[in-house]
Amino acid sequence: MSTIAVIGMPNTGKSTLFNRLTGHHAHIGNWPGLTVELMQADLNLSGRTLQLVDLPGIYDLRGHSEDEAVVRRFLERTPVDLVLVVLNASQLDRQLRLALQVQRLGLPALVLLNMADEASRFGVQINTEALSTGLKLPVQLLSAKYRQGIDTLQHRLVHQLDALQEPVTAVQQLEPRLAAVDAELDAAMAALVERSITLPGRWRDQRTRRLDAVLLHPLLGLPLFFLAMALMFQAIYAIGVPVQEGLAGLLDQFGQLVLKPLLAPLPNLLQGFLLEGLYQGLGTVMAFLPVIALFFLAMGVVEDSGYLSRAAYLMDAFMERLGLDGRSFVLSLMGFGCNVPAILGTRVMRDRGLRLLSMLIIPFSLCSARLNVFLFMAAVFFPARQGGLVIFGLYLTSFLAAMLTALVFRGRFPNEEPLVLELPPYRLPTPGQMITRAWSEVKHFWLWSRRFIIFGVVAVWLLNNLPVGVEPASNASLAGQLGAWMQPVLAPIGINPKLAVALLFGFIAKEIVLGGLAVIYGQADPTALGQAMAADVSVPQAISFMLFTLLYTPCLSTVAVIRSESKQLGFTLLSVAWSLLLAWLVSFLAYHFLAYQGIRALA
Repeated sequence: MSTIAVIGMPNTGKSTLFNRLTGHHAHIGNWPGLTVELMQADLNLSGRTLQLVDLPGIYDLRGHSEDEAVVRRFLERTPVDLVLVVLNASQLDRQLRLALQVQRLGLPALVLLNMADEASRFGVQINTEALSTGLKLPVQLLSAKYRQGIDTLQHRLVHQLDALQEPVTAVQQLEPRLAAVDAELDAAMAALVERSITLPGRWRDQRTRRLDAVLLHPLLGLPLFFLAMALMFQAIYAIGVPVQEGLAGLLDQFGQLVLKPLLAPLPNLLQGFLLEGLYQGLGTVMAFLPVIALFFLAMGVVEDSGYLSRAAYLMDAFMERLGLDGRSFVLSLMGFGCNVPAILGTRVMRDRGLRLLSMLIIPFSLCSARLNVFLFMAAVFFPARQGGLVIFGLYLTSFLAAMLTALVFRGRFPNEEPLVLELPPYRLPTPGQMITRAWSEVKHFWLWSRRFIIFGVVAVWLLNNLPVGVEPASNASLAGQLGAWMQPVLAPIGINPKLAVALLFGFIAKEIVLGGLAVIYGQADPTALGQAMAADVSVPQAISFMLFTLLYTPCLSTVAVIRSESKQLGFTLLSVAWSLLLAWLVSFLAYHFLAYQGIRALA
């Protein structure tokens, strides 16, 4: 199988190109000699099987960030048949250095000038023949966003691989070879630009200038950003909850009308396990997938439009006071999807203190697994018009928790690395691209979480129904005994034994919490589950539970990646202990304040 590596700088559309080529067939895989997982996919073109590997975005093969080290180790240890060097066609005067480095290493390569539509719009003219002659590598213009040039690229991949004469080997002595030619690269790049690229006398992107005048305004910029986020969450809630309720109703009808008659011949215990445990737990979580899809869709628009980089720029001065920078803010926003890749993203930071402090704050980001719990709780305990504001308030709480963490620990993890941030032009994401991305993220969320959900809901059902013969979820069951055992710690913050069991399994994965509640209360339909919880849990208790779920120990996968990235057991234990302590304190204050207000209202 031929191996093709995709290399490029950030914001060049490298991931978009990878997705265009691979469709929905990409997966995460391990590579020999690397401590990280890389995105890869198998392609079948003209009867030939190709293995495409998407390497992290880098600025320089000799750079000092962890991502750049990963790419170097990959090239040194993996024989590569072809390297696709993806460059931004409108910024070649700054990006050709990476292509020159690949060429100097003698790697078989194809240089792809992506975003050709933007280059044309900005007035950049490129002589691809002259550039190809100067680089001594084939060059192709394309636009992955609009699928321009993708078919031609697929034919070229097969043709170029068929034309290979020598056996493929890994790069030997990569660092010394690049160091030997480093001095000549700047001159070579300047000569290439002069010979093959015509830049406009005045940049034509007036749309970006006009938008930045408002969105990056010193006084209006941050209020506009947070207003946009609040409106986004309100829209997700307003559209997603009715869809979620409709899907939940269909799943409940299927369980009652189809599964229940099919399982009727089975023994009662096994029937209860399959229907009330496994199906109800999975179905409750599955009903929230449309809301998760809307969230990823909205965040994809914010990121791909270029607004996310502006948020990092706006927040940099404030984050600097906390010992962080704008990248930490962006990674925290990425953590809204999942904390794990956001923590992996800290590799772009060279300063170890900045990396560790960022790893401490990212787990407070309200990930999609926690989002489905909060969407359900907000719908149960608050009027519909307030639901979106409650969710937005939880997001603000997660930011405040991150800021407090940074203030507490910035002296222990000092940062001396300056921020270098590129602000891409504003782009209008295509509907197909956004839908594909949202579908990919939801699929990844479900495939990643379902093993935890299945394990969790089965374990919760067993705890509720053992020993055999006890009333499910009663004080005599294992779940009741476990919840009672945890009461000395959780009762002061208003969390009853049933909620305590859900929190315990939430440590494994937050996806389990909602499915666990469905099993604990014996209700698969969200409406029935909500009614059961509303009769058992007060509003102060519900808010305390949501705050504790938001702030306490991240899932086991997040803890594992913190351990692997920090390479320190002590730091990992610090992260877990601090999140537990902060969650308990915040829940304690909120619960007693709200309970006191309720008493005053009654008085």
